[in-house]
Amino acid sequence: MMALLLPRRPLKALFIHQNFPGQYAHLAPALAQRQGVKVWAVGEKPGYSAPGVQYVAYGTPKGAGQQTHRYLRSLEAATRRGQHLANKLVQLREQGLRPDIIVCHPGWGEGLFLKDVFPQARTLYYWEFYYNSVGQDLGFDPAQPVGLDDAARIRVLNATQLISLQSADWGISPTRWQWSRYPDWARRRISCLHEGVDTERCAPNPAAVFRTPEGREFRRGDEVISYVARNLEPYRGFPSFLRALPRLQRERPGLQTVIVGGNEISYGRKPEGAENWKAKLLAELGEQLDLSRIHFTGRVAHDALHDLFRVTRAHVYLTYPFVLSWSMLEAMACGALIVGSDTPPVTEVVQHGRNGLLVPFFEPERLAQTVLKVLAEPEHHAGLAAQGRADIIARYDLRTHCLPRQLDMVEKLAAGGEPEQEAG
Repeated sequence: MMALLLPRRPLKALFIHQNFPGQYAHLAPALAQRQGVKVWAVGEKPGYSAPGVQYVAYGTPKGAGQQTHRYLRSLEAATRRGQHLANKLVQLREQGLRPDIIVCHPGWGEGLFLKDVFPQARTLYYWEFYYNSVGQDLGFDPAQPVGLDDAARIRVLNATQLISLQSADWGISPTRWQWSRYPDWARRRISCLHEGVDTERCAPNPAAVFRTPEGREFRRGDEVISYVARNLEPYRGFPSFLRALPRLQRERPGLQTVIVGGNEISYGRKPEGAENWKAKLLAELGEQLDLSRIHFTGRVAHDALHDLFRVTRAHVYLTYPFVLSWSMLEAMACGALIVGSDTPPVTEVVQHGRNGLLVPFFEPERLAQTVLKVLAEPEHHAGLAAQGRADIIARYDLRTHCLPRQLDMVEKLAAGGEPEQEAG
Protein backbone atom coordinates (compact mmCIF):
# COMPACT_ATOMS: atom_id res chain seq x y z
CA MET A 1 0.00 0.00 0.00
CA MET A 2 1.40 3.40 -0.94
CA ALA A 3 2.29 5.88 1.83
CA LEU A 4 -0.22 8.66 2.48
CA LEU A 5 0.66 12.32 2.03
CA LEU A 6 -2.05 14.02 4.09
CA PRO A 7 -2.86 17.71 3.59
CA ARG A 8 -1.84 19.95 6.48
CA ARG A 9 -5.46 21.00 7.03
CA PRO A 10 -8.54 18.73 7.04
CA LEU A 11 -9.08 17.21 3.62
CA LYS A 12 -12.12 18.49 1.75
CA ALA A 13 -13.37 16.32 -1.11
CA LEU A 14 -16.09 16.97 -3.66
CA PHE A 15 -17.63 14.10 -5.63
CA ILE A 16 -19.55 14.76 -8.86
CA HIS A 17 -21.57 12.26 -10.87
CA GLN A 18 -24.64 12.84 -13.02
CA ASN A 19 -26.31 9.78 -11.47
CA PHE A 20 -24.66 9.94 -8.07
CA PRO A 21 -23.36 7.79 -6.45
CA GLY A 22 -22.61 5.71 -9.59
CA GLN A 23 -19.05 4.40 -9.35
CA TYR A 24 -18.58 6.25 -6.03
CA ALA A 25 -21.12 4.28 -4.00
CA HIS A 26 -18.36 2.90 -1.75
CA LEU A 27 -15.58 5.46 -2.10
CA ALA A 28 -17.45 8.61 -1.05
CA PRO A 29 -18.91 7.19 2.22
CA ALA A 30 -15.62 5.45 3.09
CA LEU A 31 -13.64 8.66 2.64
CA ALA A 32 -16.20 10.54 4.75
CA GLN A 33 -15.54 8.17 7.66
CA ARG A 34 -11.84 9.02 7.77
CA GLN A 35 -10.76 11.37 10.53
CA GLY A 36 -10.30 14.96 9.43
CA VAL A 37 -12.08 14.51 6.09
CA LYS A 38 -15.15 16.40 4.88
CA VAL A 39 -17.06 15.14 1.85
CA TRP A 40 -19.56 16.89 -0.41
CA ALA A 41 -21.31 15.26 -3.34
CA VAL A 42 -23.25 16.70 -6.26
CA GLY A 43 -25.58 14.93 -8.67
CA GLU A 44 -28.50 15.73 -10.93
CA LYS A 45 -31.31 14.27 -8.84
CA PRO A 46 -32.20 14.55 -5.14
CA GLY A 47 -32.59 11.65 -2.75
CA TYR A 48 -29.07 10.46 -1.95
CA SER A 49 -28.08 10.07 1.69
CA ALA A 50 -25.02 8.56 3.41
CA PRO A 51 -23.34 9.27 6.77
CA GLY A 52 -20.82 12.08 6.50
CA VAL A 53 -21.65 12.99 2.89
CA GLN A 54 -23.28 16.37 2.29
CA TYR A 55 -25.27 15.90 -0.91
CA VAL A 56 -26.58 18.63 -3.21
CA ALA A 57 -28.73 18.14 -6.33
CA TYR A 58 -28.05 20.49 -9.22
CA GLY A 59 -31.26 19.79 -11.16
CA THR A 60 -31.82 18.86 -14.79
CA PRO A 61 -30.09 21.15 -17.32
CA LYS A 62 -31.42 22.06 -20.73
CA GLY A 63 -30.47 19.66 -23.52
CA ALA A 64 -29.20 20.21 -27.04
CA GLY A 65 -31.29 22.04 -29.62
CA GLN A 66 -32.88 20.21 -32.54
CA GLN A 67 -31.20 22.53 -35.03
CA THR A 68 -27.73 21.60 -33.79
CA HIS A 69 -25.61 19.48 -36.15
CA ARG A 70 -26.14 15.91 -35.01
CA TYR A 71 -22.41 15.34 -34.52
CA LEU A 72 -22.45 18.20 -32.00
CA ARG A 73 -25.59 17.41 -30.02
CA SER A 74 -23.77 15.40 -27.37
CA LEU A 75 -21.15 18.16 -27.03
CA GLU A 76 -23.83 20.84 -26.77
CA ALA A 77 -25.73 18.85 -24.14
CA ALA A 78 -22.49 18.28 -22.20
CA THR A 79 -21.61 21.98 -22.43
CA ARG A 80 -25.03 23.00 -21.13
CA ARG A 81 -24.73 20.50 -18.28
CA GLY A 82 -21.22 21.64 -17.46
CA GLN A 83 -22.32 25.27 -17.44
CA HIS A 84 -25.38 24.47 -15.32
CA LEU A 85 -23.22 22.62 -12.79
CA ALA A 86 -20.57 25.35 -12.75
CA ASN A 87 -23.19 27.94 -11.81
CA LYS A 88 -24.35 25.70 -8.97
CA LEU A 89 -20.78 25.25 -7.77
CA VAL A 90 -20.25 29.02 -7.76
CA GLN A 91 -23.18 29.25 -5.33
CA LEU A 92 -21.59 26.58 -3.13
CA ARG A 93 -18.25 28.38 -3.33
CA GLU A 94 -19.89 31.57 -2.09
CA GLN A 95 -21.23 29.51 0.82
CA GLY A 96 -17.69 28.46 1.73
CA LEU A 97 -16.98 25.29 -0.26
CA ARG A 98 -13.25 25.04 -1.06
CA PRO A 99 -12.40 21.43 -2.05
CA ASP A 100 -8.85 20.14 -2.04
CA ILE A 101 -9.81 17.44 -4.52
CA ILE A 102 -12.69 16.90 -6.93
CA VAL A 103 -13.54 13.31 -7.92
CA CYS A 104 -15.71 13.34 -11.02
CA HIS A 105 -17.17 11.20 -13.80
CA PRO A 106 -16.91 13.67 -16.71
CA GLY A 107 -18.81 11.64 -19.30
CA TRP A 108 -21.88 13.89 -19.32
CA GLY A 109 -20.03 17.22 -19.18
CA GLU A 110 -19.67 17.84 -15.45
CA GLY A 111 -15.88 17.89 -15.74
CA LEU A 112 -15.65 20.68 -18.33
CA PHE A 113 -15.44 23.77 -16.14
CA LEU A 114 -14.40 22.57 -12.69
CA LYS A 115 -10.97 24.17 -12.89
CA ASP A 116 -12.61 27.49 -13.74
CA VAL A 117 -14.61 27.40 -10.50
CA PHE A 118 -11.99 25.79 -8.27
CA PRO A 119 -8.59 26.42 -9.94
CA GLN A 120 -6.61 25.26 -6.90
CA ALA A 121 -8.43 21.93 -6.49
CA ARG A 122 -6.83 18.74 -7.70
CA THR A 123 -9.03 16.65 -10.00
CA LEU A 124 -9.42 12.88 -10.28
CA TYR A 125 -11.63 11.84 -13.20
CA TYR A 126 -13.20 8.49 -14.01
CA TRP A 127 -12.43 7.51 -17.62
CA GLU A 128 -14.98 4.90 -18.65
CA PHE A 129 -14.82 4.62 -22.42
CA TYR A 130 -12.98 6.41 -25.23
CA TYR A 131 -14.72 5.99 -28.56
CA ASN A 132 -12.95 4.72 -31.66
CA SER A 133 -14.28 3.84 -35.09
CA VAL A 134 -12.27 0.60 -35.29
CA GLY A 135 -11.47 -2.20 -32.85
CA GLN A 136 -14.35 -1.57 -30.48
CA ASP A 137 -18.14 -1.55 -30.52
CA LEU A 138 -18.49 0.40 -33.76
CA GLY A 139 -18.10 -1.96 -36.70
CA PHE A 140 -18.00 -5.06 -34.50
CA ASP A 141 -21.24 -6.35 -35.99
CA PRO A 142 -20.55 -7.21 -39.66
CA ALA A 143 -24.20 -6.46 -40.42
CA GLN A 144 -23.57 -2.81 -39.54
CA PRO A 145 -20.52 -1.61 -41.51
CA VAL A 146 -18.95 1.72 -40.56
CA GLY A 147 -19.24 4.52 -43.06
CA LEU A 148 -17.70 7.98 -43.10
CA ASP A 149 -20.72 9.45 -41.33
CA ASP A 150 -20.35 7.07 -38.39
CA ALA A 151 -16.58 7.50 -38.17
CA ALA A 152 -16.88 11.29 -38.21
CA ARG A 153 -19.62 11.29 -35.58
CA ILE A 154 -17.54 9.07 -33.28
CA ARG A 155 -14.50 11.30 -33.65
CA VAL A 156 -16.51 14.34 -32.54
CA LEU A 157 -18.16 12.32 -29.76
CA ASN A 158 -14.85 12.32 -27.87
CA ALA A 159 -14.73 16.12 -27.72
CA THR A 160 -16.16 16.34 -24.20
CA GLN A 161 -13.60 13.84 -22.90
CA LEU A 162 -10.71 15.52 -24.70
CA ILE A 163 -11.51 18.89 -23.11
CA SER A 164 -11.88 17.24 -19.70
CA LEU A 165 -8.64 15.27 -20.13
CA GLN A 166 -6.80 18.55 -20.51
CA SER A 167 -7.94 19.73 -17.07
CA ALA A 168 -7.67 16.44 -15.17
CA ASP A 169 -4.73 16.00 -12.81
CA TRP A 170 -5.18 12.23 -12.78
CA GLY A 171 -7.64 9.58 -13.88
CA ILE A 172 -8.96 6.10 -13.15
CA SER A 173 -10.16 3.53 -15.69
CA PRO A 174 -11.82 0.37 -14.37
CA THR A 175 -10.27 -2.30 -16.59
CA ARG A 176 -7.04 -2.60 -18.52
CA TRP A 177 -8.87 -2.93 -21.84
CA GLN A 178 -10.91 0.23 -21.21
CA TRP A 179 -7.71 2.00 -20.16
CA SER A 180 -5.99 0.83 -23.35
CA ARG A 181 -8.59 2.52 -25.55
CA TYR A 182 -7.40 6.01 -24.54
CA PRO A 183 -4.63 7.79 -26.49
CA ASP A 184 -1.10 7.04 -25.33
CA TRP A 185 -0.53 10.59 -24.08
CA ALA A 186 -3.65 10.33 -21.91
CA ARG A 187 -2.87 6.87 -20.49
CA ARG A 188 0.25 8.25 -18.83
CA ARG A 189 -1.99 9.97 -16.28
CA ILE A 190 -4.61 7.22 -15.85
CA SER A 191 -4.47 4.35 -13.37
CA CYS A 192 -6.20 1.07 -14.10
CA LEU A 193 -8.23 0.52 -10.94
CA HIS A 194 -11.71 -0.99 -10.65
CA GLU A 195 -14.28 0.45 -8.23
CA GLY A 196 -14.45 -2.96 -6.59
CA VAL A 197 -16.81 -5.85 -5.91
CA ASP A 198 -18.27 -6.36 -2.44
CA THR A 199 -17.45 -10.06 -2.22
CA GLU A 200 -19.00 -10.30 1.25
CA ARG A 201 -22.37 -9.21 -0.10
CA CYS A 202 -21.83 -10.99 -3.41
CA ALA A 203 -21.15 -14.49 -2.13
CA PRO A 204 -22.54 -18.00 -2.64
CA ASN A 205 -25.52 -19.02 -0.50
CA PRO A 206 -26.83 -22.60 -0.84
CA ALA A 207 -30.14 -21.51 0.71
CA ALA A 208 -30.77 -18.73 -1.83
CA VAL A 209 -34.15 -18.51 -3.56
CA PHE A 210 -34.88 -16.45 -6.66
CA ARG A 211 -38.51 -15.46 -7.19
CA THR A 212 -39.85 -14.26 -10.52
CA PRO A 213 -42.42 -11.43 -10.56
CA GLU A 214 -45.10 -14.10 -11.16
CA GLY A 215 -44.08 -15.94 -7.98
CA ARG A 216 -42.12 -18.85 -9.51
CA GLU A 217 -39.26 -19.90 -7.21
CA PHE A 218 -35.89 -21.30 -8.19
CA ARG A 219 -33.26 -22.81 -5.90
CA ARG A 220 -29.76 -24.13 -6.20
CA GLY A 221 -29.91 -27.45 -8.05
CA ASP A 222 -32.78 -26.43 -10.31
CA GLU A 223 -32.00 -26.48 -14.01
CA VAL A 224 -31.86 -22.72 -14.55
CA ILE A 225 -29.74 -20.52 -16.79
CA SER A 226 -29.62 -16.74 -16.62
CA TYR A 227 -29.03 -13.69 -18.77
CA VAL A 228 -28.82 -10.12 -17.43
CA ALA A 229 -28.48 -6.74 -19.12
CA ARG A 230 -29.72 -3.24 -18.39
CA ASN A 231 -31.70 -3.51 -21.62
CA LEU A 232 -32.14 -6.45 -23.99
CA GLU A 233 -30.20 -5.40 -27.09
CA PRO A 234 -27.40 -6.45 -29.48
CA TYR A 235 -24.58 -4.70 -27.57
CA ARG A 236 -25.02 -7.27 -24.80
CA GLY A 237 -25.62 -10.20 -27.15
CA PHE A 238 -29.35 -10.61 -26.61
CA PRO A 239 -30.00 -11.85 -30.19
CA SER A 240 -27.31 -14.53 -29.92
CA PHE A 241 -28.63 -15.66 -26.54
CA LEU A 242 -32.25 -15.92 -27.62
CA ARG A 243 -31.30 -17.72 -30.85
CA ALA A 244 -29.51 -20.34 -28.76
CA LEU A 245 -32.64 -21.12 -26.73
CA PRO A 246 -34.59 -23.29 -29.25
CA ARG A 247 -31.90 -25.99 -29.21
CA LEU A 248 -31.39 -25.66 -25.46
CA GLN A 249 -35.10 -26.14 -24.84
CA ARG A 250 -35.34 -29.08 -27.25
CA GLU A 251 -32.50 -31.00 -25.64
CA ARG A 252 -33.22 -30.02 -22.03
CA PRO A 253 -37.00 -30.30 -21.53
CA GLY A 254 -36.69 -29.30 -17.87
CA LEU A 255 -34.66 -26.16 -18.54
CA GLN A 256 -35.91 -22.82 -17.17
CA THR A 257 -34.42 -19.54 -18.43
CA VAL A 258 -34.46 -16.25 -16.52
CA ILE A 259 -33.87 -13.08 -18.54
CA VAL A 260 -33.40 -9.83 -16.62
CA GLY A 261 -33.46 -6.47 -18.37
CA GLY A 262 -35.60 -3.69 -19.78
CA ASN A 263 -36.82 -3.12 -23.31
CA GLU A 264 -35.34 0.31 -23.95
CA ILE A 265 -32.14 1.19 -25.82
CA SER A 266 -29.01 1.81 -23.74
CA TYR A 267 -26.57 1.47 -26.63
CA GLY A 268 -26.91 1.24 -30.38
CA ARG A 269 -30.12 1.51 -32.37
CA LYS A 270 -33.70 0.38 -32.24
CA PRO A 271 -34.53 -2.56 -34.52
CA GLU A 272 -36.28 -1.93 -37.81
CA GLY A 273 -39.88 -3.05 -37.96
CA ALA A 274 -40.29 -3.79 -34.25
CA GLU A 275 -40.93 -1.87 -31.05
CA ASN A 276 -37.85 -3.32 -29.34
CA TRP A 277 -35.34 -6.16 -29.64
CA LYS A 278 -37.35 -8.53 -27.49
CA ALA A 279 -40.36 -8.16 -29.79
CA LYS A 280 -38.17 -8.56 -32.88
CA LEU A 281 -36.51 -11.76 -31.67
CA LEU A 282 -39.73 -13.33 -30.41
CA ALA A 283 -41.34 -12.67 -33.79
CA GLU A 284 -38.33 -14.19 -35.56
CA LEU A 285 -38.21 -17.35 -33.46
CA GLY A 286 -41.96 -17.78 -33.08
CA GLU A 287 -43.06 -21.29 -32.13
CA GLN A 288 -39.47 -22.50 -31.80
CA LEU A 289 -39.59 -21.15 -28.25
CA ASP A 290 -41.57 -22.47 -25.30
CA LEU A 291 -42.33 -19.15 -23.61
CA SER A 292 -43.72 -20.90 -20.53
CA ARG A 293 -40.11 -21.83 -19.69
CA ILE A 294 -38.66 -18.36 -20.35
CA HIS A 295 -39.11 -15.80 -17.58
CA PHE A 296 -38.71 -12.17 -18.66
CA THR A 297 -38.50 -10.36 -15.32
CA GLY A 298 -37.76 -6.82 -16.46
CA ARG A 299 -35.38 -5.15 -14.04
CA VAL A 300 -35.07 -6.56 -10.54
CA ALA A 301 -33.70 -5.39 -7.20
CA HIS A 302 -29.96 -5.76 -6.66
CA ASP A 303 -30.31 -8.35 -3.89
CA ALA A 304 -32.68 -10.40 -6.06
CA LEU A 305 -30.11 -10.32 -8.84
CA HIS A 306 -27.54 -11.80 -6.49
CA ASP A 307 -29.95 -14.60 -5.60
CA LEU A 308 -30.34 -15.37 -9.30
CA PHE A 309 -26.57 -15.63 -9.64
CA ARG A 310 -26.51 -18.00 -6.66
CA VAL A 311 -29.03 -20.44 -8.13
CA THR A 312 -28.20 -20.37 -11.84
CA ARG A 313 -26.29 -23.29 -13.37
CA ALA A 314 -24.81 -21.05 -16.05
CA HIS A 315 -24.85 -17.29 -16.37
CA VAL A 316 -24.47 -16.15 -19.98
CA TYR A 317 -22.69 -12.82 -20.42
CA LEU A 318 -22.14 -11.56 -23.96
CA THR A 319 -20.89 -8.13 -24.94
CA TYR A 320 -19.50 -6.15 -27.84
CA PRO A 321 -15.98 -4.77 -27.24
CA PHE A 322 -17.42 -2.20 -24.86
CA VAL A 323 -17.66 -1.32 -21.17
CA LEU A 324 -17.54 -4.40 -18.94
CA SER A 325 -20.72 -4.79 -16.88
CA TRP A 326 -20.65 -4.95 -13.09
CA SER A 327 -23.11 -7.84 -13.36
CA MET A 328 -20.55 -10.26 -14.75
CA LEU A 329 -18.10 -9.66 -11.91
CA GLU A 330 -20.85 -9.87 -9.30
CA ALA A 331 -22.13 -13.10 -10.84
CA MET A 332 -18.68 -14.63 -10.55
CA ALA A 333 -18.39 -13.45 -6.94
CA CYS A 334 -21.75 -15.11 -6.17
CA GLY A 335 -20.43 -18.41 -7.50
CA ALA A 336 -22.07 -18.45 -10.92
CA LEU A 337 -20.36 -20.22 -13.80
CA ILE A 338 -19.82 -17.71 -16.60
CA VAL A 339 -20.34 -18.63 -20.22
CA GLY A 340 -19.04 -15.45 -21.81
CA SER A 341 -18.26 -13.99 -25.19
CA ASP A 342 -14.74 -14.26 -26.52
CA THR A 343 -14.38 -10.48 -26.64
CA PRO A 344 -11.67 -8.31 -25.00
CA PRO A 345 -13.66 -6.97 -22.01
CA VAL A 346 -14.59 -10.53 -21.01
CA THR A 347 -11.27 -12.25 -21.73
CA GLU A 348 -9.50 -9.80 -19.42
CA VAL A 349 -11.31 -11.59 -16.58
CA VAL A 350 -12.46 -14.99 -17.88
CA GLN A 351 -9.93 -17.56 -19.04
CA HIS A 352 -11.51 -20.42 -20.96
CA GLY A 353 -11.37 -23.68 -19.06
CA ARG A 354 -9.84 -22.08 -15.95
CA ASN A 355 -12.48 -19.84 -14.37
CA GLY A 356 -15.26 -19.90 -16.95
CA LEU A 357 -16.06 -20.74 -20.56
CA LEU A 358 -15.85 -18.58 -23.70
CA VAL A 359 -17.81 -18.73 -26.94
CA PRO A 360 -17.77 -16.69 -30.18
CA PHE A 361 -20.15 -13.75 -29.87
CA PHE A 362 -22.06 -14.31 -33.11
CA GLU A 363 -22.44 -18.11 -32.93
CA PRO A 364 -25.65 -19.12 -31.09
CA GLU A 365 -25.02 -22.78 -31.98
CA ARG A 366 -21.66 -22.76 -30.19
CA LEU A 367 -23.29 -21.03 -27.25
CA ALA A 368 -25.98 -23.70 -27.08
CA GLN A 369 -23.39 -26.51 -27.30
CA THR A 370 -21.36 -25.03 -24.45
CA VAL A 371 -24.35 -24.47 -22.16
CA LEU A 372 -25.59 -28.00 -22.89
CA LYS A 373 -22.28 -29.43 -21.67
CA VAL A 374 -22.58 -27.44 -18.45
CA LEU A 375 -26.15 -28.59 -17.90
CA ALA A 376 -25.24 -32.22 -18.55
CA GLU A 377 -22.25 -32.20 -16.19
CA PRO A 378 -22.77 -29.53 -13.52
CA GLU A 379 -20.36 -31.10 -11.01
CA HIS A 380 -17.63 -31.36 -13.65
CA HIS A 381 -17.79 -27.57 -14.15
CA ALA A 382 -18.16 -26.57 -10.49
CA GLY A 383 -14.43 -25.98 -10.15
CA LEU A 384 -14.54 -23.29 -12.82
CA ALA A 385 -17.11 -21.32 -10.85
CA ALA A 386 -15.12 -21.68 -7.63
CA GLN A 387 -11.99 -20.42 -9.38
CA GLY A 388 -14.00 -17.54 -10.82
CA ARG A 389 -14.99 -16.37 -7.34
CA ALA A 390 -11.39 -16.77 -6.11
CA ASP A 391 -10.14 -14.60 -8.98
CA ILE A 392 -12.67 -11.86 -8.25
CA ILE A 393 -11.55 -11.80 -4.62
CA ALA A 394 -7.89 -11.64 -5.65
CA ARG A 395 -8.26 -8.93 -8.29
CA TYR A 396 -11.43 -6.95 -7.59
CA ASP A 397 -12.31 -7.31 -3.91
CA LEU A 398 -13.69 -4.04 -2.58
CA ARG A 399 -12.35 -4.07 0.98
CA THR A 400 -8.96 -5.71 0.61
CA HIS A 401 -7.90 -4.41 -2.78
CA CYS A 402 -9.81 -1.73 -4.68
CA LEU A 403 -11.14 0.58 -1.98
CA PRO A 404 -7.86 0.95 -0.03
CA ARG A 405 -6.03 1.84 -3.25
CA GLN A 406 -8.72 4.34 -4.20
CA LEU A 407 -8.59 6.01 -0.79
CA ASP A 408 -4.81 6.24 -0.90
CA MET A 409 -4.97 7.67 -4.40
CA VAL A 410 -7.43 10.39 -3.40
CA GLU A 411 -5.44 11.42 -0.35
CA LYS A 412 -2.08 11.38 -2.12
CA LEU A 413 -3.43 13.41 -5.04
CA ALA A 414 -5.12 15.91 -2.69
CA ALA A 415 -1.82 16.38 -0.88
CA GLY A 416 -0.06 17.33 -4.11
CA GLY A 417 1.44 13.96 -4.90
CA GLU A 418 1.14 11.90 -8.05
CA PRO A 419 -0.29 8.39 -7.88
CA GLU A 420 1.38 5.40 -9.44
CA GLN A 421 0.00 4.58 -12.87
CA GLU A 422 -1.06 1.06 -11.76
CA ALA A 423 -1.94 -0.07 -15.26
CA GLY A 424 -2.02 -3.83 -15.32
